[in-house]
Amino acid sequence: MAGSALPPLPAMGPSLRKAVAFQTGEQPGTIIIRKNEKALYLVTGQGQALRYQISVGRDGFGWTGTVKVASKTEWPEWRPPKEMRARRPELPAMVPAGPYNPLGARALYLARDGRDTLYRIHGTNDPKGVGFDGTSGCFRLTNTDVIDLFKRVAVGAKVVVE
Repeated sequence: MAGSALPPLPAMGPSLRKAVAFQTGEQPGTIIIRKNEKALYLVTGQGQALRYQISVGRDGFGWTGTVKVASKTEWPEWRPPKEMRARRPELPAMVPAGPYNPLGARALYLARDGRDTLYRIHGTNDPKGVGFDGTSGCFRLTNTDVIDLFKRVAVGAKVVVE
């Protein structure tokens, strides 16, 4: 729109996804995150997975364990947790849904024992921000890849973070 104060729409980013050989005892549909590899694997069959490059939690923000995908949202709104806002008071209480939201195009919300962990698998509007230790504990993919993952993963899917 002419005269709009909004910046240009962010790029969706490249796909950093590839089919790989992957040995695991986990069932197809399970997500395995290997933080040291900065990789998310979606088990697709016996000995096979899709590998997505991701960003992981920076020092002090990493975690491990088994959780489930509790819900999924297209173009999510973002409400920084109170702990994050305490560290960074300049953050808004809420960023509305849409292409300028830091969670990007899609978000998978992670829960443990039915309780929200406040961690997400989500996209990013900065594709150069994938492949690093830079998040506050969430797992970040390019928007192109999170859209692909979103289509493939069911609510209730097991997520193993190693």
